[in-house]
Amino acid sequence: MFGHKSTWLSITALLLAVGFTQSVLAQSMTTATPESVGVASSGLQAATAKLQQHIDDGDIAGVVAAVARDGKLIYFEALGQMDLEQGKPMPKDALFRLYSMSRQITSIAVLQLYDQDKFQFDDPIKKYLPQFADQRVLLNPNSTDVMQTQARVGDITVAQLLTHTSGLGSRSSRLYVENKVRDRNITLDEMVDNAARVPLFHQPGSAFLYGIHATILGKLVEVWSGQPFEEYLQQHLFAPLVMNSTMFWATGSDAERLAVVYRPTEGRLTPYEIETVPFTAKPKLIEGGVGMLSSVMDYLHFAQMVMNKGEFNGTRVLSEATAELMYLNGVPEQAMPIGDNGYWLGSGWTLGGFNLVMDPAVYNFPVSEGTIWWDGSAGTRFFIDPSQNLITVIMAQVSPADGAGFREEFSAMVDAALLERR
Repeated sequence: MFGHKSTWLSITALLLAVGFTQSVLAQSMTTATPESVGVASSGLQAATAKLQQHIDDGDIAGVVAAVARDGKLIYFEALGQMDLEQGKPMPKDALFRLYSMSRQITSIAVLQLYDQDKFQFDDPIKKYLPQFADQRVLLNPNSTDVMQTQARVGDITVAQLLTHTSGLGSRSSRLYVENKVRDRNITLDEMVDNAARVPLFHQPGSAFLYGIHATILGKLVEVWSGQPFEEYLQQHLFAPLVMNSTMFWATGSDAERLAVVYRPTEGRLTPYEIETVPFTAKPKLIEGGVGMLSSVMDYLHFAQMVMNKGEFNGTRVLSEATAELMYLNGVPEQAMPIGDNGYWLGSGWTLGGFNLVMDPAVYNFPVSEGTIWWDGSAGTRFFIDPSQNLITVIMAQVSPADGAGFREEFSAMVDAALLERR
């Protein structure tokens, strides 16, 4: 399907930067007035007021949000509290559990290694992870009977992991829960073995099923690079992109700025632990799918690199030709549409691990065609809109993540603040 890498791009050297300091961090995004890039300050102030209303109404405890246009930071606000019980105000550098916003970081690491000719998209993953060689497929994708299976037709490819079309499923599916596929108390190698041990939900390439793919990709990063996954990310993404607040667990002073997750309970927000292993302890599982912590500014740096087609502040971490793949639907025609309701009907999925807006009309919040975006199950979200040259990042910690629609309303109000629509 994707052919050899030489048909996509010439070999590009990766330029890596190390040793960034906090002083560089402060300078890494140029600030500008909203009006200088065609955005109304009054509209952004109204968006702030709406977020504050969500806090006052008890939908969320606190929030941090940022907006950049034309590569310039025009909005950066922290509101409410990160810890209601201790009365700790929400700082701008608060740490948030990214959950599914970890996936895009992992996928970009994969694309870097593609730039280095470590693999081809059509490579079967059994070439690198032989435990997937003989995996079978459930006869009924809704069943948990691992004895009722059929032979797999074809092999899972790297491209299918990147686009959620491999046949692997969700960490919260009954099949995976009953068979203990995912647990933060097991190692990455053990989770990979578990994922290969149980049957696939469907034949590879035949359907889109959102799932544990990025965690498997994290193991492939280790195989291709020869480095532990977290060390690879630190050296090749976090350092050059000045992502000093992105990590898999927080200790010491970092733990002090980790926002508490809240759940609405009988009309008030109460602390809620999603995981059995908290993010203030080192987990055995270094999980590329849902395992990272980050700050709004760190993620804005990452998003600006994506907007810039692989470059941030003069440092190129991805070749431009490969970066183009982040904006192209990689789901095969036979697996489209990727869902049967809501925004899923109007979306594709890219080899960069992003949801791609293909039909804005089916979204219940304003988006431009060609926008790539995603969110996390504890209240985070980002948008990268190349047509408007606009990035929005918003993070809270609430489960379920909807928080009475605070993310949708914020992005709608940012959209309404555009004075210059491109």
